[in-house]
Amino acid sequence: MSGTSKIEWTEQTWNPVTGCSKVSSGCKHCYAEAMAVRLKAMGANGYENGFDVSLMPERLNEPLKRKKPTKYFVNSMSDLFHEDVPFEFIEKIFDVIQQTPQHIYQILTKRSRRMAEYFSTRIPPVNAWIGVTVENKKQGLRRIDDLRQVNATIRFLSVEPLLEDLGRVNLSDIHWVIVGGESGPQAREMKPEWASNMQAQCEEQSVAFFFKQWGGWGADGKKRSKKANGRQLKGKVYNGMPRILVTNL
Repeated sequence: MSGTSKIEWTEQTWNPVTGCSKVSSGCKHCYAEAMAVRLKAMGANGYENGFDVSLMPERLNEPLKRKKPTKYFVNSMSDLFHEDVPFEFIEKIFDVIQQTPQHIYQILTKRSRRMAEYFSTRIPPVNAWIGVTVENKKQGLRRIDDLRQVNATIRFLSVEPLLEDLGRVNLSDIHWVIVGGESGPQAREMKPEWASNMQAQCEEQSVAFFFKQWGGWGADGKKRSKKANGRQLKGKVYNGMPRILVTNL
């Protein structure tokens, strides 16, 4: 189902697929997995299988019912390019995206190679923003090259949870970078210099920068609630968005 999102960089979520499986260090404390377990216990529709990958064709038409231009985060409770999601079903999702040009759809994956395979014979609709997670050097950085192969209007990086300093990052053909620390009771600490490094490189390479959160650890290295830690980086709130957002909405 779709619903209002508390994620700072989007407005609504749309989950025609639920469930996933771990593929990298960034998945260790997956918020969606914990939420799916709770929803199953509550008897929520769509979570009868817990966090097993489940296709929800009955949810495909939800964005068609909304006329107000909206930013949708697609599959906040899954990964669209999971191996258990057939390309035929992904096609149906993009058909809906094509039919609703008033909306913007933000699609994020850790399965960048399967994403690149899908788009090797397809071009995303202009209102589909395509992104990859970049949580570390070993598993995350290689996804950026896969993303560059996709002819999307907006290509973005979700550098969350940022688990280490990424060093020098080539941001060519990337339009937007989101950075954030991990939240939850088992959150791993994000060092201020790691986030500042990404902010400086975005500024240098003219890429929009969005600082989402510190998460469970503050800039002072103390553990406390996500809300108490706030969203300021170097004394400033960064809410950068791709310029096309202004044009389309």
